[in-house]
Amino acid sequence: MKRSLALLIAASLASAAAFAQAPMRSLADPVVAHADPESLFTSKNAAIHRNKQAALHIMRELLQCNQWARSDQWLSNKYIQHNPMAASGLDGVKKYFIEVAKRVPTPTCTKLTSPVVAVQAEGDYVTVLTVREIKYTDDPSKSYTTTWFDTWRFVDGKADEHWDPATLPLPVK
Repeated sequence: MKRSLALLIAASLASAAAFAQAPMRSLADPVVAHADPESLFTSKNAAIHRNKQAALHIMRELLQCNQWARSDQWLSNKYIQHNPMAASGLDGVKKYFIEVAKRVPTPTCTKLTSPVVAVQAEGDYVTVLTVREIKYTDDPSKSYTTTWFDTWRFVDGKADEHWDPATLPLPVK
């Protein structure tokens, strides 16, 4: 009995080790963007509509078109940032996108082209879900899709706080 159990445990461990070394592949269906993303940034509730419209401007003018010189229209001076790659405060966020990430502004920006999946709003919070394409590390010619999110808390029509699932980059080996 003890020998059978030991063999079963050894086989399980060997199987788990082989599984851990095998390249992982997504089992999920592809994430699909909404056909008319700007239509998702509306609400019959006036306060929620204002916040959704501010989120639309952040998505379109700032994140898509890199017009960070205009960021004071949509972000508060306090702007609390929970992304570990950027500092809090309007100046810290602008510095990150302009000086660190070296984002170059697009001169005209009239339509949101980001692959938005859904926009959800409740009270002062707006969450935007977008398609995120990730390349497989073992074969960068292939990729899978997952969902990214950005959530903002708004005060007086400006984003005052932000969350997303960003993490610090892994060390290079």
